[in-house]
Amino acid sequence: MIVAPNWLGDAVMSLPAMADLRHARPDATIAVAARPSIAPLFSFTRGIDDVIVLPRSGPVSLERFEIAVLLPNSFHSALLAVRAGVRERWGYRTDWRRLLLTRAIDRPSAAVHQIDYYQRLTTALGFPSGPSTPRIDIPDDLRAAGRQVLVAAGWDGRSPLAAIAPGAAYGSAKRWPAAAFADLIAGLAEDGVKAVMTGAAADQPVGREVVRHLGARADVIDLIDRTDIPGLAGVLVHCRTLVANDSGTLHLAAALGIKVVAVFGPTDDRLTAPRPFGGDRQAAVVTNETWCRPCGLRECPVDHACMRGVDPVEVLAAARQML
Repeated sequence: MIVAPNWLGDAVMSLPAMADLRHARPDATIAVAARPSIAPLFSFTRGIDDVIVLPRSGPVSLERFEIAVLLPNSFHSALLAVRAGVRERWGYRTDWRRLLLTRAIDRPSAAVHQIDYYQRLTTALGFPSGPSTPRIDIPDDLRAAGRQVLVAAGWDGRSPLAAIAPGAAYGSAKRWPAAAFADLIAGLAEDGVKAVMTGAAADQPVGREVVRHLGARADVIDLIDRTDIPGLAGVLVHCRTLVANDSGTLHLAAALGIKVVAVFGPTDDRLTAPRPFGGDRQAAVVTNETWCRPCGLRECPVDHACMRGVDPVEVLAAARQML
């Protein structure tokens, strides 16, 4: 059993480590235990035999599993495995959980990309590392369903599409201003490219703000809070590119083979930049270097210059290179 990370982006970045486990143990039954918000990702991920949706509260029985590989660093994830009756519990020696682990691995001494962080754990546990680029191949039915959603929302089935993800779950500091996204959408429209806004329910306020700033300059297909993770994947594969903040949607798109443009501010792109399996030309990272980035804060205590200083003209130029 693999206990998955708690956020979509981290879950996608953990896929290479999961693939290493599958490659090393081709005959094993491998299940992923995940929070309800993340579990649907693994329903269309190859190499996973079962998906266990963890309850929001209360016990869960996992005694049928011999080993739990804990990808989250938290004490809670180790305690969950203990209470669930899993005899072998493997993970990093973090968050005061050493006594709960049967195999405890020291964390890397220096900061590494999140993908490498997960693979260093599985390598230390004795599983050789394979490719360090997440890859997701969705089934035809999801692809067809995504097309239907787009057509029902107003797509003519021919115009080129660019996905726009203006939200970010971690906090407002990670979000490029709504007015900047609106300028980007207007610029894409001048090129004949239709924008598709995606996001979760929590992203609805920023989506409305983008539409307000956009005004009559262009129309946008608004799919915020209208897709789950499989549905989002089905929509993204019909888009030529995605422009997003550092978010789960960014990493999902890169794993699907979609070219991406990422706007980074308070988070460190050296640690969480997308790694598209198509190569470096499949991704562009745009930043505005300030004295205080990367700070890692959820909310900016000063003037948010790291994000406000990212020029929509620069992001539009990067997006045009991806179309």
